[in-house]
Amino acid sequence: MTRGLQTALARLQGGWQSVVVLVPYFWLLLFFLVPFFIVLKISLAERIIASPPFSPLFQWAEDGALTMRLLFDNFVWLWEDELYVETYLNSLRISIVSTILCLLIGYPIAYGISRARPTARTILLLMVILPFWTSFLLRVYAWIGLLADQGTINNLLIFLGVIDSPIRLLYSEFAVYVGIVYTYVPFMILPLYANMEKLDLSLHEAAADLGARPLTTFFTVTLPMTLPGIIAGSLLVFIPATGEFVIPDLLGGGNVLMIGNVLYGEFNANHDWPVAAAVAVALLVVLVVPMMIYQRVQARESGI
Repeated sequence: MTRGLQTALARLQGGWQSVVVLVPYFWLLLFFLVPFFIVLKISLAERIIASPPFSPLFQWAEDGALTMRLLFDNFVWLWEDELYVETYLNSLRISIVSTILCLLIGYPIAYGISRARPTARTILLLMVILPFWTSFLLRVYAWIGLLADQGTINNLLIFLGVIDSPIRLLYSEFAVYVGIVYTYVPFMILPLYANMEKLDLSLHEAAADLGARPLTTFFTVTLPMTLPGIIAGSLLVFIPATGEFVIPDLLGGGNVLMIGNVLYGEFNANHDWPVAAAVAVALLVVLVVPMMIYQRVQARESGI
C-alpha cells in the first residue's frame, strides 16, 4: 500500500514537473514564434491598396486550385537600396560603440559595488535600479532640457567660461550616445555585479603572494573570471540598442538615422507593411548572431 502510494505521488510529481517545464515553451510559442511567423508571412507578401495592405499568403487560382505565393522582392530591395544597408551599418556602429562605453562605465561601478560593505552595497544597488522607477520617456525628455542650446549644460559651461556661445549638443549623434549609454548602463552593471559577487578573493591573494602586480592580477585573474558577466551585459545592451527608436528620434531629431526609425517610417509614413516586415526580419537575423555566439560560449564553458 505504501509503495503504491509512493509510486502514485512520484508520477504525480513528475507530471507537474512536465507541466512546469512546458509553460516557458508555451510562452515562447505564443509570444515569439507566432508573431514572428506572422511578420515573416507579411515580409513575403506584396504591397496592395487594401486593408490589410498586403497580399494574402494563399490564393485561389483560376482553375480552382489553392496556391501559395511567396515573394522575396522585399528582401532583395533591402540589399539593393543603399539607405537600408547604410542604416543597418549605422545602427550596428552606434550600438557597438554604446556597448563599449557602457562596459567601460559599468565595469568599475559593478566592481566597486561588489567590494563595498553590505549596507553600502544595498544603497548602491538601489541607486542603480532607481532610474527604472521613472518613466523611460520622461528620462529621455529630461535629457532634451539638459542638452538643448539654452539648456542646463550649455548655460553651465558659459557660466564657467569654458565656452562663449552655446554648442550643438542636442539633435546630434553625441546626444544619441548619451541617451543610449544613460538608459542601458544599468543593464551592464547588474549582470557584472552578479558575476563579480561570486569571485573568489583568495585567488587575488594567491596572485599577490606569487608576485603579481594589481594590474597583472586584473588581466590574468579578474577579467577572465568576469567574462560571462561581460558577455551577458553586452548582449543586454547591444540587442535593444540596435533596434532603438525613441532615443534617436527624440535626441537625434531625425539627424541620426537608425533602423528603428526606418522601420517606423515604413509602417506609418509609407504604409509599406511588407518592406517594414522584411526590415524587422532582417534585424532579427542580425541580432540572433550574437545570441548564438553567447550560447556557444556558455555551452563550451559548461562542457556540453
